[in-house]
Amino acid sequence: MSQQQYPQPQQPGWGGPQGAWGAPPQPPKKSKGKIIGFGCLGVIALFVVIGIVGAATGSGGSKSHDKAISTKGSAPTAAASKENETSDDSEPADTKAAPVEITAKKTAFSKTILADSSNYTSVAVTIANHSDKKLSVNPLYFAVTDTAGTKHTAELGVDDKQIDTVDLAPGENITGTVTGKGAFTPKYVTYTEDLFGDPIRANVS
Repeated sequence: MSQQQYPQPQQPGWGGPQGAWGAPPQPPKKSKGKIIGFGCLGVIALFVVIGIVGAATGSGGSKSHDKAISTKGSAPTAAASKENETSDDSEPADTKAAPVEITAKKTAFSKTILADSSNYTSVAVTIANHSDKKLSVNPLYFAVTDTAGTKHTAELGVDDKQIDTVDLAPGENITGTVTGKGAFTPKYVTYTEDLFGDPIRANVS
């Protein structure tokens, strides 16, 4: 009995026409949108980094510039302050007037009946009290020194305009003559309160 043969099913060949199942897988296509997106992000990030670096550099420079301006501006102020201190130190600490002020000038002798001759020399004296207490004035407290260095004590009652014996209150002044015996050229007048105080000198003009 002959064996019946059945045809064998054909296996699909790799070289034959490619069907729906036999086609090799296609490589995935890259998305152009994604590439463009990533590219833009990179550019933006680069600009951000450049901006941060530039801001940091600019800020540092500005601080340094401000510091330089501040230092430069403060130097003249310190110098001016020092100059003002020097100027203040050079001024006298006390600008008040002296407690006793005397001025003296030449004047003509005015004879009285007490003068035994006309051989006298008179000086007109003004004395002012700038202190806060009374000041005693007496012709005997004055002396006249001539250009030769000779001291002449006051002759009482020989000149009609002789300075009076008074007490000057603060702010008061008085004028009168101080007369010495003989003819001479007066150089300065000396006043000594109560004959025991500190002498005060005034040049004769």
